[in-house]
Amino acid sequence: MTPSFNRGVAIGLAALLLAGGCGDDGPAAPGPLPPLVTDAIPAGFPARTAAAGAPAESALTEARAQLGKRLFFDKRLSRTGETACASCHRQEYAFADPDLVSRGVDGRLGQRNAPALVNLAWGESFFWDGRAATLEEQAGKPIENPDEMDLPLAEAVARVAGDDAYVKAFTEAYGGPPGEESLRKAIASFIRSIVSADSPYDRHRRGDDTSFGDAERRGEALFLSERAGCFHCHPSGMLTNEGFFNNGTYLDGGDVGRQRITGRTGDLGKFKVPGLRNIAASAPYMHDGSLATLEEVVDHYDRGGRGHFSTDPQIDELELSPDEKADLVAFLRSLTDRAFLDDPRYRP
Repeated sequence: MTPSFNRGVAIGLAALLLAGGCGDDGPAAPGPLPPLVTDAIPAGFPARTAAAGAPAESALTEARAQLGKRLFFDKRLSRTGETACASCHRQEYAFADPDLVSRGVDGRLGQRNAPALVNLAWGESFFWDGRAATLEEQAGKPIENPDEMDLPLAEAVARVAGDDAYVKAFTEAYGGPPGEESLRKAIASFIRSIVSADSPYDRHRRGDDTSFGDAERRGEALFLSERAGCFHCHPSGMLTNEGFFNNGTYLDGGDVGRQRITGRTGDLGKFKVPGLRNIAASAPYMHDGSLATLEEVVDHYDRGGRGHFSTDPQIDELELSPDEKADLVAFLRSLTDRAFLDDPRYRP
């Protein structure tokens, strides 16, 4: 029995408990949810669980993930008490944001499209420009960013420390009262526990093609072919090479991306290659949210980007037929894990 099947069975049993027991006394009380920390591994990913990949100093436990989940949804971690991490990373959108760029405190607009938080336990760097090497480093930055939550971490800790339930949870999870380091580690633990592993594509890779039809198979073959070349950045399985790439979205005067971090001329307009699980749910696309649909994304690559000289030479006109474009979109839609998008474990 595969790990993802174990997870599916656990969630299914929980659903039966919620739905059953409708006798004369009315519906039964909801049963406990399955744990956040599971042994689920998306098909084609490195053969280690989310917990196995966590750094030793930030070991992933259920208590830490549950604490991080509470912090993720807590608006008190923003200066105005009106914005939480979850405000810009919403489950139904694969923990992304349907707006081009997210709004933070006082309605301030961010600078980039909020990336999806899916399967980041296997990630190697974080943010569109890769400026954070770990999830623990990443977790604190939106809290302090003036365009997002605009709250010093020290003040966030002070607010949390005034809540007896939080103090108890931190003590159970980390052996002491809330601190900046443990707050970042807790949020990172929750993000690390966000795993999507049961899309039609995952099942296809495990040998079940029930929901993976002819169009999806043609789209996959095209995706993995030199004709389309998608696999160079999105290899089979993980569907990201964890690298940085100028995919033709950069224009003069635009966001320089990775170059802002490295200072290297060759990094102009490069952004992190995102994973594609649940991509159909996380529109709009690209670092600036400039492409509204998967069809627009395919058209962007088909015409070879926007024509700037800095575009990677691998981005060239493809001359795809309408049927080929439709097959590619069908394949991308097969990456949607419906159970993940509705999973009650990720709700506040």
